[in-house]
Amino acid sequence: MNTGKASLLILYTGGTIGMVQDPVTGALKPFRFDNILEEVPELKKFGYNLSSYAFDPPIDSSDMKPEVWIKMAEIIETNYSRFDGFIILHGTDTMAYSASALSFMLENLQKPVIFTGSQLPLGSLRTDGKENLISSVEIAAAVKNGKPVIPEVGIFFENSLYRGNRTSKNNVEDFNAFISGNYPTLAESGVHIRFNFSAVEYPEQDLPLIVHKNLDTRIAILKLFPGLNQSVVEAVIQAAGLRALIIETFGAGNAPSDTWFISCMKEAVDRGIIVINITQCLIGSVSMGTYETSRRLADAGVTGGSDMTLEAAVTKLMFLLGNYSDRETVKTLMKKSIRGEITD
Repeated sequence: MNTGKASLLILYTGGTIGMVQDPVTGALKPFRFDNILEEVPELKKFGYNLSSYAFDPPIDSSDMKPEVWIKMAEIIETNYSRFDGFIILHGTDTMAYSASALSFMLENLQKPVIFTGSQLPLGSLRTDGKENLISSVEIAAAVKNGKPVIPEVGIFFENSLYRGNRTSKNNVEDFNAFISGNYPTLAESGVHIRFNFSAVEYPEQDLPLIVHKNLDTRIAILKLFPGLNQSVVEAVIQAAGLRALIIETFGAGNAPSDTWFISCMKEAVDRGIIVINITQCLIGSVSMGTYETSRRLADAGVTGGSDMTLEAAVTKLMFLLGNYSDRETVKTLMKKSIRGEITD
């Protein structure tokens, strides 16, 4: 795969990968990313033009928020014509949310935006960070017939490249920390990097990048469990200013058949709240009407979220609510794939 003299921007937002151990105190501290080639000298062998930008101070993954997504998108927007691809170093806990958010915010994206990170600091002897970073750089630089091989937002972790809005973190112990339960990998790294071209979404037209910066966070998530209390559900749907509610249901989209629960969902819908049904399972899809319990949700006006991840559903709602005022338009688009987040 031809990579040429690619120009890439490495954006460090925070997270374990950007840490080194102080040899005296043993404490972890961020290293200077303008010295990235000193920390990872293997990158020099590629011969790429590598630039870096580091958030100061670095942002812990747990502190990630839409304002930071907007800053990431603006950095890409500002540097879009200067670089062939972008690597975003990010903490693992909310990486799938950030990758999903940017997939919706970056319309007409035609260059790779690859998120990666690590379970162990880059300065650790057993770190997985070097391999993740080196492979992400090689993937971001890869071209075929003069065009990027991966013109979309992805997550690379432990030998696999996933579509960003199809990914969830599912492991805090292993180096293989992510899963893409409903969509195949975009690439696999072994002796060679093997690209799954049929799984990549290629642009049909050469259109300019549009960066969407309006995100509406007036949403809530209600995870169902046996014994869920009516007063809790009522408190959630009555939250001031709430525009959308995601209910994490059982299996193929099933929920309690109690009259009070269905009534609460109907009340929310009647009040103009968009209610989206997402399964708690990491693999599989919501199928409204397959069982009586999900059919009653559909009758109450709940919208099925198909096989979207929770991370994709959350960020897609923020994006749609921030850009469309009409409730029916948002509901219609939540059921359609706009960035490859739903299986057609």
